[in-house]
Amino acid sequence: MTADADTGPRTATDADRWSTDSPDAPATGPHDGPSTRAAGERPAAGSKGAGSATAPGDLGSGDVGSLAAPSGPGRRAARRELVTLVAADLISNLGSRISVVAIPWLVLTTTGSPAKMGIVAAAEFLPYMLSSSLATPWADRFGVRRTSIVVDAASAAVIAVVALAPWLGFGALVALVAVAGGLRGIGDRVKHVMFRPAAQRAGVELIRLTSTYDGLLRGVALFGTVVGGLLIDWVGVTRAIWIDAGTFALCALLVGVLVRPPATDAPAAPRQGYFRALRTGFGYLRTDRVLLTMLVVVSALNMFAAANTAVWVPLWVRDELGDPAGFGLVLGVFAGGALLGNVVFTVLGPRLPRTLVFAAGAALSGAPRLLVLALTDHLVVVLVVTFLSGIGIAAVNPLLGATLYERVPDELQTRVLGISGSLAFVGLPVGALLGGWSVAALGLRPALLVMAVVCAVLTVLPLVAGPLRMGRSTPPPATTAT
Repeated sequence: MTADADTGPRTATDADRWSTDSPDAPATGPHDGPSTRAAGERPAAGSKGAGSATAPGDLGSGDVGSLAAPSGPGRRAARRELVTLVAADLISNLGSRISVVAIPWLVLTTTGSPAKMGIVAAAEFLPYMLSSSLATPWADRFGVRRTSIVVDAASAAVIAVVALAPWLGFGALVALVAVAGGLRGIGDRVKHVMFRPAAQRAGVELIRLTSTYDGLLRGVALFGTVVGGLLIDWVGVTRAIWIDAGTFALCALLVGVLVRPPATDAPAAPRQGYFRALRTGFGYLRTDRVLLTMLVVVSALNMFAAANTAVWVPLWVRDELGDPAGFGLVLGVFAGGALLGNVVFTVLGPRLPRTLVFAAGAALSGAPRLLVLALTDHLVVVLVVTFLSGIGIAAVNPLLGATLYERVPDELQTRVLGISGSLAFVGLPVGALLGGWSVAALGLRPALLVMAVVCAVLTVLPLVAGPLRMGRSTPPPATTAT
């Protein structure tokens, strides 16, 4: 579930989980009836599968969780497994970033149609967003590790065939890209499911894991897009796409061979029907107003970041600078700020007050970026504010990820976190449309001023007046959907 669209869709929920063969399968019996614990009821502190104890209106303290970390060789093995999981996920993301460049280029060179480029992009993103939540009940029953392996192997095959699009036709390309997007959506979710128990067994603080992962993912996104362009030049677009297919195959191999989570990490998932399982996930999220508020804020940040990247910054650069290099500079400075912020937050994050940091990061990373474009034509001023906004965004995704890991009961994590990812992503396509509409209706500077105010209201007001304000709200207990 990422809180900024400047480096492509992110799982700003970079924290989702579970299965019948995974270390974090839900803590219920093998029956088809209701869960033995209400959907919104948290496990007792110290019990199997309990997340870190948190005050209802707070984001928690960043404990590693309830599972006791082994010592000696056991901890070293757990850390190797955690490193393997993160590396596999980053490798598949690197391949995906290559395809972000290669597939549009393939469409452009084979069809010459910008409209068809947009169709292909939408064909990938919509199934990605839907499968992130709608496929989680199946992953829950099939097992997250098994799902990860099968989905990555299937993604490798589908992406390899995508490279043959010039011989298959445009319709086949759209269908293949849609399948690839759907596979990648659930694949991303289930890999993150395995992070939490591996981190707990390795004795790694969850907030440190999520902040480190977020920084690495941003670095991979930047590196991957550059490598994608170079690969097209060096080996051609077809081979560049095959390299992406190879990254998925390698990811499946790494997880299949090197990741062997102990079955004792969690009991079997509840055997619920598909629609009942989805209702249970939505039902829990409705009751946890802290998480719901954070997701609303992240979705709003994604929406305005998408509009900024797709419309507002390019138009400002055209009108004020007349040099397209300025567009890349603005985005690069934001990414640089985010990477620096990740380094700082990885070191200091476990000792900082989470609620305050999340609120400050959301406030700094949203409205100021729009306001500075509306009020100045000086590039240096825009770059300074953009850099500071990048630093602010660095705390948002890790805090959301850690909070999801810690607050959601084990038996609901796959569903709740998959749904959370979709909610965070939904702002991205809306933002692109909003950016174009606002400029067409108001003009660039008036649109930026109005949207800066709207952004501030959507990203700051819920944090200062909603359940994240200390002691203001206690989520009512949820009940299992029937």
